[in-house]
Amino acid sequence: MTAVTSPAAVSPLDLAPVVPVVVLHDAADAVPLARALVAGGLAAIEVTLRTAAAADAIRAIAEEVPEVAVGAGTVLTTEQVETSVAAGARFVVSPGWTDRLLDAMRGSGVPYLPGVSTTSEVVALLERGVTEMKFFPAEAAGGPAYLASLAAPLPRARFCPTGGIDAARAPDYLALPNVGCVGGTWMLPADALADRDWARVESLAREAAALRSRRRRNGP
Repeated sequence: MTAVTSPAAVSPLDLAPVVPVVVLHDAADAVPLARALVAGGLAAIEVTLRTAAAADAIRAIAEEVPEVAVGAGTVLTTEQVETSVAAGARFVVSPGWTDRLLDAMRGSGVPYLPGVSTTSEVVALLERGVTEMKFFPAEAAGGPAYLASLAAPLPRARFCPTGGIDAARAPDYLALPNVGCVGGTWMLPADALADRDWARVESLAREAAALRSRRRRNGP
């Protein structure tokens, strides 16, 4: 398990090979879910702002499971950036970006991953001094082959690909030199969440965390 001792200094790309992308409808599930994921070896969690429970879930995880870096995903507005950080988010992630949203994320005081899906968007962020990005929707936008083609001409850009990635596809992304981690939901099957089967979630998280050692054997 990776301890997070200085959240503001640690990029979400470097915390774990897989960042679980969590959609929570009941904030009461946040803490046991986070404990299961971190017990399985995943040191970062992205709670998406798609539900009314998201801010409360982030707050609960930040207060009760401080050993995990909880972030806010699907951040679309400057107000959501402020709300997320106030709730305790240690990083923020957007599926895309505008200048206004980028300014808010940059000024938040926490690491951030603006979303991109084209080469032009990557170049635009590099011009603004941003080198760490979310690649979304990963599978639909070109998958590992697309990201591999960016590595040589844009070596400063690093990515967290998210969208359509499962346990079988994750190693293809993690083998790339410009990928720090992947985002996914396969360790959070709907039936396990409905049944609050935290032991199963922990087991699947442990399998996902093991992708780190596989990457060390097979690639950068």
